[in-house]
Amino acid sequence: MESEQLPQIEQAEDRSAYEGVLRYYELAKRAEWQVRDLPWNDRPPVPEYKGNPQKLARRRDMWRSVVTQQLQADELAVEMATQLFRMAPDPEAKLYYTTMVQDESRHTEAWLRLVDAAGGRGEPDPYLNQLAQMQIEADTLEEKVVNMQVFYERLIIPRFRLIARSSRGTVLEDLCNRLTIDDGIHHGSGMAYARVLIEQAPEKTKKKIVESSNRMLPIFAQHALWRPKARELVGALMRDTDVRRLREDLETGVRLATSLGLDVSDVQIPS
Repeated sequence: MESEQLPQIEQAEDRSAYEGVLRYYELAKRAEWQVRDLPWNDRPPVPEYKGNPQKLARRRDMWRSVVTQQLQADELAVEMATQLFRMAPDPEAKLYYTTMVQDESRHTEAWLRLVDAAGGRGEPDPYLNQLAQMQIEADTLEEKVVNMQVFYERLIIPRFRLIARSSRGTVLEDLCNRLTIDDGIHHGSGMAYARVLIEQAPEKTKKKIVESSNRMLPIFAQHALWRPKARELVGALMRDTDVRRLREDLETGVRLATSLGLDVSDVQIPS
């Protein structure tokens, strides 16, 4: 008599590597806010000044240009976040990207209302469109996650803090403080997911990430230092400080890439 063969019990797939991504999903849900929560009726949209009409117009144009650049960035971020949601094969990441798509859409809605309250759109940043196109056309999910969440989301946070400090008592300050938190969560999630992706990626993919970063960083540097006509004078006065901050931010990005296990010896920081 043949012995009875016991059925094999399949081991549940170990998903512990994705716990970090899930934690950021839960954090994103707790940090969620609505555009109606902004102090639209209690604060001016952007800083207000006293002076002659010419001075007031110049100041208003300067702040319109600031708001326009951030609106343009988040309009593009909606498309990039949607692409990440579509491409991510892992359920934990796909769950997180539902919150990221909602965040970027909410940010865009807030900027649209704010730019209207500030007097309308200003001059667009030509380098932002180039960055977005490079991100959308990147070949691999790994490139998209590293470039958008590890680099860009991390590098934009100091800018929000700077804008908030310069616009005390306004809707703009409140919005930038909220975006500092949101983009910090996006960056943290990107680090957690990139760590898993890169650990599983072949050397060819890792090399493509570095090559993609080398194409992106010079354009990002031009974007970070670009100023519209409304801010040319301020930009010229702040040029040395802006260059120093940019270099520090890029060096931080390279260190983050190293912590993910990437060989960044070939990464070229723009001079």
